[in-house]
Amino acid sequence: MPTAVQLPTGKALTVRAAANAFLDSLRNPNTVRSYSTGVGKTAERIGEGRPLGSVADDEIGEALELLWGTAAVNTWNARRASVLSWLGWCAEYGYDGPAVPAWTKRLAVPDSEIPARSKMAVDRLIARREVHLREKTLWRMLYETAARAEEILGVNIEDLDLAARRCPVKAKGARSKARRRRQAREDFVLETVYWDAGTARLLPRLIKGRTRGPVFVTHRRPGPGKVVSPRDVCPDTGLACLSYGQARALLDEHTAVRGPGTGWDVHEYRHSGLTELGVQGASLLMLMAKSRHKKPENVRRYFKPSPEAISELTRLLAPGGSSR
Repeated sequence: MPTAVQLPTGKALTVRAAANAFLDSLRNPNTVRSYSTGVGKTAERIGEGRPLGSVADDEIGEALELLWGTAAVNTWNARRASVLSWLGWCAEYGYDGPAVPAWTKRLAVPDSEIPARSKMAVDRLIARREVHLREKTLWRMLYETAARAEEILGVNIEDLDLAARRCPVKAKGARSKARRRRQAREDFVLETVYWDAGTARLLPRLIKGRTRGPVFVTHRRPGPGKVVSPRDVCPDTGLACLSYGQARALLDEHTAVRGPGTGWDVHEYRHSGLTELGVQGASLLMLMAKSRHKKPENVRRYFKPSPEAISELTRLLAPGGSSR
């Protein structure tokens, strides 16, 4: 977590001051160089002297489109990621400001597929000392549950069954329950996800001292102009639920080797967990139960064994059916 920078709060903070403070908070020189272009040019485009709180979300999206809308996919993703990190940093420190709008989406690289990371690669990343406990817990939980990132980020402490290592989640496409008198509209049919020892060791440390509210929260309270649902704010600390964009930016910061936007994606943990289970011999029906997919062909997209795993399998065809 970068050291806090003393700056005026709310609408007194200018776009340029916010950009400079964010870039100064980055400790890796390579990251600073990579982020400077996206953040600097975006700040120039929207007006460096303006109060950050006066900038609308769509202005950020329009600036990105005008500056890099026709650039290569990797360039677009890198510039978008740098601005996403900048504005996420501002929000985390409580500065009133815009967000990258949902319509400026990260683009898939042509002919690319979401990769499956090896169990060793996942373990090594989570074991790194500079990774914050929040990120360690989130990444481990995503891997062990093979759940979607939005599902896990939406979990509240009250939902956790720590003893049974499971919790209910609002799944993608969840249908509303049949409404009864005085029943809230937000009631949905929930599905259960399960984790194991890795997550079980980290979760109690992460939520220590808290008994309610989102499991994964920002390190700073939301700014005065930020509208947040009551469910997405810890009632005891005032900290807001970590957003999908912030989670993706944090993972990218720790894994990007060719500039912002080139690191891992949070969705890769779902692919990686299901692939590892498949390599270990889990049946298609068990993979469907774990992933909660209804169609076998959808699970097949997530199972991507490595060349080494296929080579090991091929040894079963050796003369005599024995391994070499």
